[in-house]
Amino acid sequence: MTGRKPPKVSFRWWVDRQIGEARDRGEFDDLPGTGKPLPKPTGNDAATDWVLRQVRDGGHDAKALLPPALALKREVQDLPERLAAERTEGRVREVVADLNERIRQAYLNHHTGPPLTVALVDVEEAVGDWRRSRAAS
Repeated sequence: MTGRKPPKVSFRWWVDRQIGEARDRGEFDDLPGTGKPLPKPTGNDAATDWVLRQVRDGGHDAKALLPPALALKREVQDLPERLAAERTEGRVREVVADLNERIRQAYLNHHTGPPLTVALVDVEEAVGDWRRSRAAS
């Protein structure tokens, strides 16, 4: 551990000196990623890029980072694809009912972020679309 910053020395100089001494001692040798190129920037700030990389590299869905209003909107958009994977009409109805309940709860509960503009999904319409998609394939 380093000592305290001497008086009348700039903080920047002191930090740079600490980093240089650590480099000279080899404390930065053999770190993960050494010699690899930095990832291309996405246009976000560095912290956001880092979080997104960690989420994706960990096999997680980046949608989990969305505010509730946008997450529900995305879920409604992705619903046809989600329902296509279901095998029974009963299960389709359960999935839509669950989504509608979460939409209702979102309207009842105060949340931060963008306003909630998602409508409830018509169960019968979703079931009809599911039936048509199964008949077509």
